[in-house]
Amino acid sequence: MAAPAWAPATIFEAGGFIRSSEAFSWPNIQYHFLPVAINYNGSNAVKEHGFQCHVGSMRSPSRGHVHIKSRDPREHPAILFNYMSTGQDWQEFRDAIRITREIINQPALDKYRGREISPGITCQTDEQLDAFVRDHAETAFHPCGTCKMGYDEMAVVDGEGRVHGVENLRVVDASIMPQIITGNLNATTIMIGEKMADAIRGREPLAKSTASYYVAGDAPVRQPPLR
Repeated sequence: MAAPAWAPATIFEAGGFIRSSEAFSWPNIQYHFLPVAINYNGSNAVKEHGFQCHVGSMRSPSRGHVHIKSRDPREHPAILFNYMSTGQDWQEFRDAIRITREIINQPALDKYRGREISPGITCQTDEQLDAFVRDHAETAFHPCGTCKMGYDEMAVVDGEGRVHGVENLRVVDASIMPQIITGNLNATTIMIGEKMADAIRGREPLAKSTASYYVAGDAPVRQPPLR
């Protein structure tokens, strides 16, 4: 399927990470900016032109579970993601909506900005924002951590993906992450696969990276907006 040279390769044309408050030393909110108003399933969010922001919580403290229901491996397990089960989750999404409004209100977007379609300018109080989040929040398809790496009582695999107490069985995917990472899982999962493949084949690991990475330190959460 051909497309003009100017056509975007993805609906997520830009993204970014921010800290919503001084309480976090890491960027706890992830942004995706879209040039269309669209639902995650590909359907139109509204029947008019628009653009939107998707926001997500990084390192959410909410925890779910996966339980085996049967000895039959063909039977699906019981999965509970347990989204929005802590006060931090709710506060992060309230902050994210309010910060998004601040971003969209900047002069650089004056010629593109129309009325706020969703949640709508009348949605202002914590209770109203919570109701909007409850009705519209959905998965971004990045589950991890159900077979964590480590040696504590909750650990399933060791540092080479070998299942504790079971011979000749490894788990090599996002489920072995011992902590939720700050971002999408894909690149980290590829890294896990490459590292485990080297271990299985007896290859020496690559030298430790010396690349710099973001540390908040004393940096302000945000600079004062233009308006």
